[in-house]
Amino acid sequence: VQLQACGGGLVQAGGSLRLSCLASGIIFSINTMGWYRQAPGKQLELVATITSGGSTNLADSVKGRFAISRDNAKNTVYLHMNSLKAEDTSVYYCNSNWRGAENWGQGTQVTVSS
Repeated sequence: VQLQACGGGLVQAGGSLRLSCLASGIIFSINTMGWYRQAPGKQLELVATITSGGSTNLADSVKGRFAISRDNAKNTVYLHMNSLKAEDTSVYYCNSNWRGAENWGQGTQVTVSS
């Protein structure tokens, strides 16, 4: 199983980024896919999830600014990040979950300069 996340980088506050996560080795369409993040010295936190049926859940801290989507034909999940803030600076991890069986990607760094 591989979850390859990409799209991170350095962006100014107020800017936008789109993260992508390409999954292989799983039946992508049946998995709930998610994005988590961890800032230095802080705990891992949920950012957004999307179920196999397309239902989404976003953390309160990113509602109205971030969106999650998936393309089952491409085995890819996206995190669309707008109006980025300095506090969004973190390593972002992709996650797959099917009935409790989880997989994690390697993480991609997002740095927002204020």
